[in-house]
Amino acid sequence: MNAEVIEFIANYGYFALFLLIFSQEIGIPNPIPNELVLGYAGYLCSQGTLKLPLVITAAVSADFLGTNILYFIFYFFGKQILKRKPKWLPISEKAINRASQRVTKGGLWAIWLGRISPFIRGYTSIIAGILQIKPQKFLPIALISALIWSGVCVSIGKLMGNNWSKLGVFFTNFKYLILTAIVFLGCYLIIKFYQKSKKFPPIK
Repeated sequence: MNAEVIEFIANYGYFALFLLIFSQEIGIPNPIPNELVLGYAGYLCSQGTLKLPLVITAAVSADFLGTNILYFIFYFFGKQILKRKPKWLPISEKAINRASQRVTKGGLWAIWLGRISPFIRGYTSIIAGILQIKPQKFLPIALISALIWSGVCVSIGKLMGNNWSKLGVFFTNFKYLILTAIVFLGCYLIIKFYQKSKKFPPIK
């Protein structure tokens, strides 16, 4: 991880942790993934430099606040933003309405999965806002997933101790595991869809 970022966290502790996570959650480019930031914070907990409850509090607060700013921007202004989108972007208002209906009928698993998946977490709030998922449904998902994600990353960093820098390899492998799960789940849903349309016999 970048030496300047390490020094920033070491010098400013919880404030630095909050700022780094928050900035990435609202879409500000950051060369250091939040997973590594949280892993390093966990390492500092193992050294006694930071306190685990305060690290979790700072991380969850930054995650929850940042992701909800994006969510509400696209919840209230998503259609206007999409109307001004580049012509090459293949998203239509009709397609969004169809996707919204599917999510409302039980597709919230996709939001849960996205919120706990590395590298695509930041896009989940935008999608939820565009699809007009109601705040009373999204906010609990955002809070619980922030708690789970932050807790897991910090705990892994604490357990790994001096080997915390290897978290990058771990989360890269985890990313491919999540993508594989999504592919299999997508195939299952396609089969179920065709079963309902009677194009394939049901699987016993």
